[in-house]
Amino acid sequence: MPFDVQSWGETFVRVVEGAFGVRIVFAGIQGSRARGEAKPSSDIDTVLILDELVTEDLIVYRALLQTLPNAELICGFVSGRTELTCWEPSELVSFYFDTLPLKGDLEFLRPLLTAEAARRAVLDGACGIYHACCHNVLFDHSVEVLQALYKAAFFVLRAKVFSEGGTFFRREDELIPNLCGADRAVMERRASLTERAPEEGELIAESDLLLRWSCALIRVFSEA
Repeated sequence: MPFDVQSWGETFVRVVEGAFGVRIVFAGIQGSRARGEAKPSSDIDTVLILDELVTEDLIVYRALLQTLPNAELICGFVSGRTELTCWEPSELVSFYFDTLPLKGDLEFLRPLLTAEAARRAVLDGACGIYHACCHNVLFDHSVEVLQALYKAAFFVLRAKVFSEGGTFFRREDELIPNLCGADRAVMERRASLTERAPEEGELIAESDLLLRWSCALIRVFSEA
């Protein structure tokens, strides 16, 4: 049976409401399930924000999640409200826009999504990709790692476009038409690598575009 985000989400909310009631600040789903880009095996990334979070809440929440349909696919994020408002702002850019609300909202985070937060999101993401790409070429030589790095480029580019124009495109099919140059080339390469995994002998050539692209972003966004 196809996964129905709305139906599953209603069950999720009903279960957490029964345990946490008015303490729930926000409940939602994020990631590929929220974007409508999931595969049958994709994780179900739940988000639960409580007024405050203690260890006992985690124990209760863990037991509740195990009662839900597709429990083996569930992962996600849980936090207290205050901790989230004190979070590293660069990490909140994707978090805010990529989360589908089921109960409550995340508008209390909106003032934190500044141009500086977006710049740091791009820089941090580009640095991570650059390092991992170098490490993979030198040591791991893994096709799976390379595919994962091209996937990570999608998240960096969403933040980049947001930092440049203030619009956040959640889905790939929304983002790609708004890209050009090396940015678009990276996303087009990602699509082709998703359809056909490269041979191990092609790994160096496939890594080159990603390395040059992330290098350029680091230089530009470190000075923004």
